Amino acid sequence: MADEASMTEIVPATQFDTQSGRRAAIEVRGVEHFFGNGDARKQVLFNNNLIVRPGEIVIMTGQSGSGKTTLLTLIGTLRRVQTGELFVLGQGVHQSSVAQINQLRRRLGFIFQAHNLFSSLTALQNVRMALELQPQRRSRSEENRRCQEMLEAVGLGERVHYKPRGLSGGQKQRVAVARGLVHQPEILLADEPTAALDEESGRKVVTLFQQQARERGTAIVIVTHDNRILDVADRIVKMDFGTIARDTRVSEASNIGEMLSRCSIFDGVTIRTMTQLADRMKAQPYKAGSRIIRQGDPGDTFYLIRDGEMEVRRDPGNRLVATIGPGDFFGETALLTGEPRNAHVDAKTDGVVYTLDAQSFREAMGERASLDQEVRSTLFAN
Repeated sequence: MADEASMTEIVPATQFDTQSGRRAAIEVRGVEHFFGNGDARKQVLFNNNLIVRPGEIVIMTGQSGSGKTTLLTLIGTLRRVQTGELFVLGQGVHQSSVAQINQLRRRLGFIFQAHNLFSSLTALQNVRMALELQPQRRSRSEENRRCQEMLEAVGLGERVHYKPRGLSGGQKQRVAVARGLVHQPEILLADEPTAALDEESGRKVVTLFQQQARERGTAIVIVTHDNRILDVADRIVKMDFGTIARDTRVSEASNIGEMLSRCSIFDGVTIRTMTQLADRMKAQPYKAGSRIIRQGDPGDTFYLIRDGEMEVRRDPGNRLVATIGPGDFFGETALLTGEPRNAHVDAKTDGVVYTLDAQSFREAMGERASLDQEVRSTLFAN
């Protein structure tokens, strides 16, 4: 039986990717960026790594100046990659020619915060610009029909022949959204697409994004400060001082929180602490037949089963004591008592466990003890 035989690299639990075998729509590897030259040269991005898969909606947040828009424009090929590697739809843009990049851009959709509409063109004509850049053109009537449908979808069916000067800021933004989506791009990059929109219009826009992602597999990256649209995110990426400080897969974070809340060992621990624990946990896949912990070893890790079945065995004789599965936990006894592990745990099937380091576990137990003491003191006082 192989000891500590994992299937893949250990990753933060909230970043665990169940579709890691699928191709990436966007892959950022060690990307850095600088503005200016000589003494005025300033680094604005530091060693960023990011993977976005087809059909994912990634919301990128962070304070102003954290590098969100710079990274977005690099992904969109609007800036040249200076340091690192960047793959967009399988093409290494860090090593592509201008002609290759121009071809790639036709497969992308852009929504700019500043709208970038042509003042001399109507809303419909501005939207049609995206279709006119495509290699496979349709008839003018078909293109106009498609543009009309997109403008109706964003609530501008009555404004298709208006020029930008006759539109409000929010209406211009919706024209930009329609233009970014009309050619059904494989990747959509949006910079503050709902900032100028009221709640109803903003909801229409993000619903369109969801449809594109779910029905067409469009990978969508949104830079935003608008917390009204966080519910559409599959991932939330936070940038801080030019670096991706946090990359959270929302469904995985919710799954961890729900599983922790069902663990009796954490009764009395606050939701805030549960969230912090989820951030500190790692995801460790194991192959069937691998030994996860060994009886007699010191205990330094808490384990929570995400997937698969595990067997608890004890010496002498390596006898089977129990079979445990998703939602069950182990490793807590040695952490609570300071004694060595009292059993082996083996992976019966391929599976994944969430792990928590000893310090974080003990901090949570300390909070539980403090809460218990506070309750007892309150009851005594009353």
